[in-house]
Amino acid sequence: MSLFDIFFLAIALAVDAAVVSFSYGLILKKSREKNAFLLALSTGLGQFIMPIIGWLGTNTVSAYLKHFDHWISFLVFLLLGLNVINEAVHDEKNDITQKMLSFKYLFVIAIATSIDACAAGVTLYFVNVSILKTSAIIGMVTFIGSLSAFYISKIMPHISTKKIEIFSGIILIILGFKVLFEHLSY
Repeated sequence: MSLFDIFFLAIALAVDAAVVSFSYGLILKKSREKNAFLLALSTGLGQFIMPIIGWLGTNTVSAYLKHFDHWISFLVFLLLGLNVINEAVHDEKNDITQKMLSFKYLFVIAIATSIDACAAGVTLYFVNVSILKTSAIIGMVTFIGSLSAFYISKIMPHISTKKIEIFSGIILIILGFKVLFEHLSY
C-alpha cells in the first residue's frame, strides 16, 4: 500500500469525525476553541489507536488467514464502505446539545468515530505497512480534518454531510477493489 493509498484511507476514515465536528461546530457556542481542539484531539487519538488494536488482534490469527487475506481485506473495505453509505442515506442524526464537552462524552465520540479504523487495522495487517506510521497518518489526518470541519461549519453551514459520508464510503470500496486487484495481478 503506497503513501498515497494510506492518505486516502486516512481521509475516508476521518470523515465520520469531521462530520461530528462539523455538527458540533454548527451549534456549540460555549468555549468554541477548547471544544474544537478537544474534539479533534479525541477523534485523532481514537483513529490512531484503533487501527493498532485491529492490527494486533489480527496478528494472533494471521497464519490461519494467509491464503485468503486479500479477500478478507476486500470484504472488510467493501462492507465498511457500504455501511458508511447506508448510514449516510438512512441514519437520522439526533440533535446535539449545547453542552461543554466532557471527557466521558469525548471518549464515546472517539470510540464511535473510530470503529471503522479498527476494522481497517485488520486489513492493514495483510497489506504490509508499518502500522505505527500508518496509524499516525490516520490520526493526524483525522485531527486536522476534525478541527477544520468544526471551523468550516461557521463558514459553510449548508453543506450536506450525507454527501461527504457517501463519498467516504465510495473511497473505502475503491480501496477494497484496489487491494483485491493488486493481489490477483501477481
